[in-house]
Amino acid sequence: MWLILLIPACFTAVLSCLRLVRVAATFDPVAGSAVARPDQLAGVGLYETAYLAGGPTRVVDLVLVLMAGRGRLHLAHTGWTTVVDPQGRSRLERAVIGAVGGDGQCRTAQLRAALAGHATVLEIGERLAAAGLATPAEVRERTSLAVRRVRHAFLLGLALLAAALLPGSTEPGDTGAALAWFSLPLILTGGTLLMARVDVQPYTRWAAPAGEQALRSATLPQQHGGPVDEAERELLTAVAMVGPEAVTDARLRAALRH
Repeated sequence: MWLILLIPACFTAVLSCLRLVRVAATFDPVAGSAVARPDQLAGVGLYETAYLAGGPTRVVDLVLVLMAGRGRLHLAHTGWTTVVDPQGRSRLERAVIGAVGGDGQCRTAQLRAALAGHATVLEIGERLAAAGLATPAEVRERTSLAVRRVRHAFLLGLALLAAALLPGSTEPGDTGAALAWFSLPLILTGGTLLMARVDVQPYTRWAAPAGEQALRSATLPQQHGGPVDEAERELLTAVAMVGPEAVTDARLRAALRH
């Protein structure tokens, strides 16, 4: 009985690990280890920082916090967003106002989802990827999928091993053999995941290795859309780096979670 369970464990483990190796083989080692140039770091502002730290959704959260803080949007904790000032000061702000619609009000969750796929937001990622600071979307998606498949294969191996050790599935004298054979797919997938944390995991993040350097060392310039005082700048920088959790206003934080 346990031999029947061993077959899918081994097959899934080998197939998932081969897929991950195949994906990793397509990486450009020069681009992956590139060091950000001073001119690249100079172009990393708040929106770029938000993208590198958390992707398109983080950019959306940042612009919503900025516009709400300046009285251009009202974000209700009930989950609705209302346009207060329809004059956008930047392309991204105008994209927000356009996404809200002609009624001037929409659900915040729908607005965040629409803006995350908006061309203006995606252009930030494309520009950062072209500079070698962001992981290209295709590479990140393929790598994340390959890592998830190996992780699922490891969990499947554990589940099948547990099923093989159930009473009636394995003869008393075969328990040691079952453990030994099941250890093979578990060692393969577990070892692959450990190596992936070093060699592959950086490519599952929004920021490429050079982008991680930019996040650590860039001096954030003022964004378009009006002057920024020190308190607002600190808040926006915190939102760009860690997300809505950095918002101190409980009602605004609740509004962003809808």
